[in-house]
Amino acid sequence: MSGHQLDDLPPLREVVAAHGLAAKKTLGQNFLFDLNLTARIARAAEPQNAGVIIEVGPGPGGLTRALLALGAPRVVAIERDDRCLAALAEIGARYPGRLDIIAADALETDFASLTGAAHPARICANLPYNIATALLTRWVEAEPWPPWFDRLVLMFQKEVALRIVATPAQRADYGRLAVLANWRCATRILFDVPREAFTPAPKVTSSVVELRPRAEPLPCDPKLLSEVTQAAFGQRRKMLRQSLKGLGVDPAVLLADAGLEPTKRAEEIDVLGFVAMARALAKMRSVHK
Repeated sequence: MSGHQLDDLPPLREVVAAHGLAAKKTLGQNFLFDLNLTARIARAAEPQNAGVIIEVGPGPGGLTRALLALGAPRVVAIERDDRCLAALAEIGARYPGRLDIIAADALETDFASLTGAAHPARICANLPYNIATALLTRWVEAEPWPPWFDRLVLMFQKEVALRIVATPAQRADYGRLAVLANWRCATRILFDVPREAFTPAPKVTSSVVELRPRAEPLPCDPKLLSEVTQAAFGQRRKMLRQSLKGLGVDPAVLLADAGLEPTKRAEEIDVLGFVAMARALAKMRSVHK
């Protein structure tokens, strides 16, 4: 298998031309034609030892092809752009019985039901930019936990990738997304993808991020953690004693219980601190009931 030829299907540019698939801005589409790069992303997901790989927004199927060529036993591709379905069907014909194509909006899809009970699934996707953060948030807030997936290998705009892996040391990038993602997952950026690799070229560099679910995240109520992070980062310039007033409890009592200084700001508090606040909030609310 040479670097350029993963399979005997036609080059992606030809597929796109044959099916008239110009990328649509409204769908957040940027197609990746470089099969070396799609293979690199697919390899990061180790498709050969996954039960089911779920791909969101496959477009003309560059990554889909790489996942199948590298040994994924089954790929479930979710695509809302009907124009891409015929191109994906050609890939399905090349790999009989291994590609399920679902014409649907990922934001309205019940992912857990797609995987079957046999294996945890793995998600590998060049996510459409306009729904990437919403999907990731939904996946890391999944119940029950550990979730129905064992790994996420996802491409984001680099600025979003930096926000996912940030800690209080990267203050400018650190926020709600980092707390939610790192509370339940170990996160890291695997590599960057230059804008020139895409058609059309987006204005920014992209990055591939890996998230691996933690078997036992620090125990707390995900809804309360979400609420506390929203309050704290919603007014990130303010001290916690001010920004947490919207929670309907006395911030001074909450922060004392969590062992945090009331003069700190959200961006100075690590995941452990946010979990402590969520637990303190749970206690205070149960008393007030």
